[in-house]
Amino acid sequence: MDHFSYDLLTWYDRHHRDLPWRTGPGDRLKGERADPYHVWLSEIMLQQTTVQAVKAYYEKFLARWPRVEDLAAAETDEVMAAWAGLGYYARARNLKKCAETIAREHGGVFPDTLEGLKALPGIGDYTAAAIAAIAFDRPETVVDGNVERVVTRLFAIETPLPAAKPEIRSWTAKLTPRERPGDFAQAMMDLGATICTPKRPACALCPFRAHCLALANDDPERFPLKMPKAARPVRRGAAFVAETPDGRVLLRTRPEAGLLGGMAEPPTTGWTARQDGETGSDAAPFAAEWSHAGEITHVFTHFELRLSVWHAVTSERPVAGGRWESGLGEKALPSVMKKAISKAIPDAFKRRPHDR
Repeated sequence: MDHFSYDLLTWYDRHHRDLPWRTGPGDRLKGERADPYHVWLSEIMLQQTTVQAVKAYYEKFLARWPRVEDLAAAETDEVMAAWAGLGYYARARNLKKCAETIAREHGGVFPDTLEGLKALPGIGDYTAAAIAAIAFDRPETVVDGNVERVVTRLFAIETPLPAAKPEIRSWTAKLTPRERPGDFAQAMMDLGATICTPKRPACALCPFRAHCLALANDDPERFPLKMPKAARPVRRGAAFVAETPDGRVLLRTRPEAGLLGGMAEPPTTGWTARQDGETGSDAAPFAAEWSHAGEITHVFTHFELRLSVWHAVTSERPVAGGRWESGLGEKALPSVMKKAISKAIPDAFKRRPHDR
C-alpha cells in the first residue's frame, strides 16, 4: 500500500460518512462485509442523484423489498411508483429487470466479478466496479464525479472533461490498493463530497494536501477543466388534465421505450428531447370545455420542457389507452407530470383514493 492510499484510508477510518447502505471500516475489521444487494440498490439510485435525496428512497425500498428476490417478485407498477420522483426512470425499469435476472439465473446471488456484474441489465462499467470493490473487495477502478475532481486536482490534469476520463481512470487505477479497495473507493467519494468540493475546498483538512499539485502550484477550484456547455434547448408541448366531477383523473402509460418510459401521465402531445409537440387545446384527446390552467417548466439533463396545461371537468368516458384514476399519490407519476396535474388541480395529490 503506497503513501497515497495509506493516507487516505487513515483519514477515512476517522472521518467516513455513515450511510444506511454502507458497512463502516470498524465493521469490516470484525469480518462484516457489505451486502451486494444494498450496494447495488444504492449505486443505481445514486446515479445523477444526491446522497440526501436517495436516503429516504433507499430505506423505503429496503423496507418494502428486503431481498433481491422480493424486488424481483414485485409488480413493475409498484416499483415504478416507489421510484417516482428520483428521475431517470430507465434506471427503475433496469432495476426490476436486473433483480429478475439475479433471482432467475443466479439463485438470488450477485456475481462477484466485474465481468459477471457487467452482464446484468442496467449495470455499466462504473456500477460494476463499485459493487465489485465495495461488496467483494475486488481491486477495481471506481471513478465517479467526486473521484474525477479529486484526481484532476491531485495531478493537476489540464485536459478538459470528458477527454480527460482515460487519464483520470489510469491515475485512479494506479492509486487503488489491493488491500481494502472497497474502502478506498468509498474514501475517494467521501473526500470529494466533503473536503475536495467543487467550490471552496477545505484543503487544510485534506489527507492529500502534501501531494496535491493543484494546491502547490495552482488553484484547486480551476479543476477539473470542462469544455464549454452547449445551450440547453427548449421544447414545448401540452398536457391535458381531465377530471370527473367526483375527482377521478385521466391517466395513460407512456411507451416503455424512451424518456419517462413506462410511467403514468395525463395525455400529452408528441414532444420529445428533439422536437416540439402541439400546445393548443385542439390537440386534446377528446372534445370538452378545456380551459388553460397555465404553463409549467421542467428541466431535463439535455433540454428544458415547457408544457401548456389544459384542464377540463367532464363525465367519465372511454379514451383509447386511458384510465380514470383516484389516489394519484400512489401512482407512478414522474415529477414533471405531478407539476402538470397540480397546475390544473392544486389539491390533486391531497385527495384520498376512493372506489367506484
